[in-house]
Amino acid sequence: MIAEPDDDGQLHSVVAERGPTVLRIALGGQLRRLREAKGITREAAGDAIRGSHAKISRLELGRTGFKERDIRDLLTLYGVDEAEERERFLDLARQANEPGWWHRYSDLLPQWFGTYLGLEQAASKIRTYEAHLVPGLLQTPEYARAVVALGYEDADTDRRVQVRQRRQEILHRSDPPIVWAVIDEAALHRPVGGPRVHREQMEHLMRLAKLPNVTVQVLPYSAGEHAAAGSSFSILRFAEPELPDIVYLEHLTSALYLDRRQDLALYLSVMDRLSVQAERPEKSIEILGRYAEGY
Repeated sequence: MIAEPDDDGQLHSVVAERGPTVLRIALGGQLRRLREAKGITREAAGDAIRGSHAKISRLELGRTGFKERDIRDLLTLYGVDEAEERERFLDLARQANEPGWWHRYSDLLPQWFGTYLGLEQAASKIRTYEAHLVPGLLQTPEYARAVVALGYEDADTDRRVQVRQRRQEILHRSDPPIVWAVIDEAALHRPVGGPRVHREQMEHLMRLAKLPNVTVQVLPYSAGEHAAAGSSFSILRFAEPELPDIVYLEHLTSALYLDRRQDLALYLSVMDRLSVQAERPEKSIEILGRYAEGY
């Protein structure tokens, strides 16, 4: 549980730092426990709100917004009749429905990426492997600008770079996530944005790697073949037990979100092997330094 529904100060802090996604997860978990305590099936709960068991599943996982009428009907079904307690749930639902900071960029961002930003904001641990570029959370503004220019030819470059910079605020918040990045040496060898931009990016990675919540490892060419060859991916873990780990794989025009147990086991195994094959963090910083000096 992230906060009691009546702890307004803590809730506002959670919204400010971890975003509304985590509130939806918390409220969904509370609703699931109420339902299970009454022995009510998802199908019966879905009927009560004129929906389906799939809708109840999405609500309980925090993967969709809450309609006030649905919350009222579910609370009645679950026997929550005391007016003050019902209002606490409804107030939490209203806060969970508040748009995250990324919604102001919704004209630029596809829905599938907006979903990722909400999960990234709420994650307690982010492990990522990047085969071709420096991970977005670790990019300098100028490096990000060069990356954006590769994929878009419009007048919104500044705002797209702003999104990446805003994402990076989670690295420095009061309760930051653990970020563990394995970067293929090929990404360090590719001078995105030109020599100056690339040098500054290498120096930026070296600074970030010294933060207590950030680990950077370089997967060197000498490691040879590896299980994730050519496939970048991220694994997000959450403090809330209501939400399982999620594997995120991004494509040019879509993304995959994997949370099946067998998929998670496979990708966690691959990530663990990559971390073993990669250079130690201290040696990785030395490698970054050599690439910085080379430009």
